Amino acid sequence: MAAVLKDGLGKRFLARSLRSVLIAPASLIWFCVCASYGQLQTQPSPLFQVPEAEAALAPEQPLPGSINGTVVDESGAVIVGAQVTLTFAGQSPPQQGVSGEYGEFSFARVAPGNFEVNVIAPGFAPRTFTGTLHPGQAYIVPPRTLTPATVSTAVVVTASRVEVAEAQVRAQEKQRVLAVIPNFYVSYVPDAAPLSSKQKFRLAWRTMIDPITIGLTAGAAGVQQAQNDFPGYGQGAQGYAKRFGALYADNAAGTFIGGAILPSLLKQDPRYFYKGTGSAGSRVLHAIASSVMCKGDNQRWQPNYSAILGSIASGGISNLYRPDDDRGAGLVFESVLVGIGENAVVNLFQEFVMRKFTTNVPNRHQPQQKPSHP
Repeated sequence: MAAVLKDGLGKRFLARSLRSVLIAPASLIWFCVCASYGQLQTQPSPLFQVPEAEAALAPEQPLPGSINGTVVDESGAVIVGAQVTLTFAGQSPPQQGVSGEYGEFSFARVAPGNFEVNVIAPGFAPRTFTGTLHPGQAYIVPPRTLTPATVSTAVVVTASRVEVAEAQVRAQEKQRVLAVIPNFYVSYVPDAAPLSSKQKFRLAWRTMIDPITIGLTAGAAGVQQAQNDFPGYGQGAQGYAKRFGALYADNAAGTFIGGAILPSLLKQDPRYFYKGTGSAGSRVLHAIASSVMCKGDNQRWQPNYSAILGSIASGGISNLYRPDDDRGAGLVFESVLVGIGENAVVNLFQEFVMRKFTTNVPNRHQPQQKPSHP
């Protein structure tokens, strides 16, 4: 028994001693590992350590945000292709974009702060929206409703050429020398509108039926009676009537043929155009030349065929009622030349004298209404 116990105790003692020998080194190794780990936790490696001074100076960067929105019109329909500009307060340059197929626009990674969104689209008035973007915010801009652009249309009403000429002719019919004698065939408007055929005939008719025209013709017939011009007409009431009739017929033939019929056919203006400016020599030349020159309906100067041919025609007609001794082709052409000279003299008076004594003369410096083309 003693031997058995001895052998059993000896074995347990031997096992306990062997375990102590094995556990001690393992515990020592475990202690060293834990100690080393604790040192790493409390004292980081200098390779990954940030100096405290530098860490204090590094600022915290704010998170960027985004700005999104949609562009529509008044009916709610989306507008594609609108130009969208994002502007930052105190920052540059602005960002630009275009609305997509659903009218949407988007700006990513936008720095926080105050901003302004401008939307422009063809045919619409521009719109502007301002706001403030906070860090990390996804800002939704309210729908930008664009209204149609206001179109300012200037309507210029211009009278037709005939209407302008009508107003000018009515003004001419009020022109009278010493407020009595008609002065209808003078235009004080340098760029007066050309007359229509109807207006040319009306001006001739208005001249011939004017009481002053009839009175002056009667006075001239009396002078011829007193001087016994055209003795073939005789004397007395009958002779006076013939002289008056011949004078009035000559005047009417010359006025209608040279002032209405031929000007309508040849498209010429029968009026004298007052110059009123320039040197005296240029005005004299203008007055004399106007006895054989005139303005065409195209506003260009040309030979006055209407007046010359009208004088010949009226002279030929007067051969029908003149006394036999006062007829003939020579007298006709002589009267034409005399008539041209008389017109030159009258034009000189018109240019330098008659305007001062003519009433209802328009102001040549007053802007005239420009006629539109018919």
